[in-house]
Amino acid sequence: MTRTRSLKIAGVITAFAAIILAGMINNSKRVGARNDDDQSEESKIQRGFEIAAQIPAPFHLNLEGKNRALVGLGSYIVNAQIPCNDCHSAGPPTQFAPGNNPYKGQTPVVNPKTYLGGGRDFGAYPPPDGPIHIVARNLTPDKTGLPEGGNTFNQFLTIMRTGADLDNLHPNCSQMVTTNCVKSPFRGDLLQIMPWPEFQNMTERDLRAIYEYLSAIPCIEGPATPGDLPPAVQYAFPALHNDCK
Repeated sequence: MTRTRSLKIAGVITAFAAIILAGMINNSKRVGARNDDDQSEESKIQRGFEIAAQIPAPFHLNLEGKNRALVGLGSYIVNAQIPCNDCHSAGPPTQFAPGNNPYKGQTPVVNPKTYLGGGRDFGAYPPPDGPIHIVARNLTPDKTGLPEGGNTFNQFLTIMRTGADLDNLHPNCSQMVTTNCVKSPFRGDLLQIMPWPEFQNMTERDLRAIYEYLSAIPCIEGPATPGDLPPAVQYAFPALHNDCK
């Protein structure tokens, strides 16, 4: 074999070995990235359960028939990332358990009696003197075990992706409808104030995790009758009351 031919063969072998090595390194990086992602999600799942465990009785998680990992991840998203209870409680005065309001320098403890039960009045909309008061909805499951008073996951996904108001609580104002309505150019068939334009960008897995967590929390009945609500928000009774039994 000539020296020139030997050098050519050696060059080919070296190049081939370099390609194999590069592929192994890239594959190792991908595996490492997946492992990091798995560990990161597992830590969120664990933290989600730790947060839920800090909510006092009668709060508890019903894990029967649920995907445990999704419940834990959902708790992390709902309680540590968004967090939903800031809006979907009855409002600041009762959001935290008595003596546990962090804005008073106290140790924060969520009030289980109002947790995600809705009822917060955001005032006249559009401000300052719009014809409707927007109210946060009750997110807890009803007697069917489905959250938001009985919404399926597909319905929940539609709400989060499009902002559709499936409760049809506030139509657009017209000559015939002048109260509890939404003024143009805002659309009455869309949820107002709720930041669904941001939530629509979440992955389906994260949205599924939120739904799974909301399915696992206790039902909050909310107001028994419309008369239990202030006059300005009595129209929202159907989205606040739950049949728990």
